[in-house]
Amino acid sequence: MATLFENYEQQYSALTADITAHIGLLTASASKDRRQLISTIEKHVEEAKELLEQMDLEVREIETSKKQRCKTKLECYRAELKRLTLEYIKARAVKQESLYDSTEDVDLRVSIDQKQRLLDNAETLERSGRKLNDGYRVVIETEELGNQVMRNLSEQRETIQRSRNRLRETDEELNRSSRILSSMLMRVMQQKAVLYAVGASFIIFISLGIYISFSR
Repeated sequence: MATLFENYEQQYSALTADITAHIGLLTASASKDRRQLISTIEKHVEEAKELLEQMDLEVREIETSKKQRCKTKLECYRAELKRLTLEYIKARAVKQESLYDSTEDVDLRVSIDQKQRLLDNAETLERSGRKLNDGYRVVIETEELGNQVMRNLSEQRETIQRSRNRLRETDEELNRSSRILSSMLMRVMQQKAVLYAVGASFIIFISLGIYISFSR
């Protein structure tokens, strides 16, 4: 069953796919289509931002074992949205420059220096995205290693528990054997006492018989 975070991921993926498609259309569109495309892209970007905020809230409620993985995913999604936003800005700016003096958006023309800064920022975001992806892979590998260690520890604990149970059973057997030996020893001592008593009585009886014979 999918978690709420996973549902947000699916919605986010669909939104970013739409944003990417509309940016492509914006790059190749005529001026009459641009306003609708711009409105649609900006609406999708805002919806994507809201989804990221919902995912951020959901991460705080996720169990500890999965929290780091979801945090890493969320950072990747944020970097991706920034990259798409810059692509949208570039697509809009480039098209506006080509339509300069023939559209109503003359005041939004972006200078060459501004475009270069946007390109530099885009490259920086792409590098950050790659680093986040590398970090995400490390987190996954670390989690897998941790799970393997936990499995090994669980197996060792079971082995120790079985050994402890065998020792407990052995100790119980030794206690029973000790009780049996003690009982046998007690019976032997009782039998010896009876034999000593019988022997003493026999000796006394013989002594009395001899005494009586001499007295006559």
